[in-house]
Amino acid sequence: MPKPIHLIVACSENRVIGRNGGLPWSIPEDTRFFQEKTCGQTVIMGARCFAEWPSCVHTRDVVVLSHEPQALPPLVHGATSLAEAIAQAKSLRGDIYLCGGQRVYEEGLALGDLLHLTLVHAHIEGGDTFFPEWRGQFPREFSRRESHDANWRYTFLCLGRE
Repeated sequence: MPKPIHLIVACSENRVIGRNGGLPWSIPEDTRFFQEKTCGQTVIMGARCFAEWPSCVHTRDVVVLSHEPQALPPLVHGATSLAEAIAQAKSLRGDIYLCGGQRVYEEGLALGDLLHLTLVHAHIEGGDTFFPEWRGQFPREFSRRESHDANWRYTFLCLGRE
């Protein structure tokens, strides 16, 4: 049985996932959710995402998309394309999670089986990194949980194709 491919992302109502090289919010509950979902799994990410989160290698197998995969640190698998990254991930532990950035999501949206989406109920101004439009591609809702903290209101969704 082939390994499922998951996309995991937090984005705003206007699909912003980044601003000025970082997340436009700090939501500890979402961070915990991400850590729990991907722990012991294989994550695929772009080089900029990896640069922001190099400690991910301690509890996950990591495949990083890079123009210079040979320059990546030990314990990191390098790939020059998403197809190559997925092929490598199939031989690594757990399920496969695509976790950013924008280009990984754009290429991977059509390949994903499940979308784990934290939808932040806000319109973020000045965003420079976006999640592609997903609504038509993941119409089936498997789970939904509303939550909030002192600054943000958000919904955890697990969506599928059919």
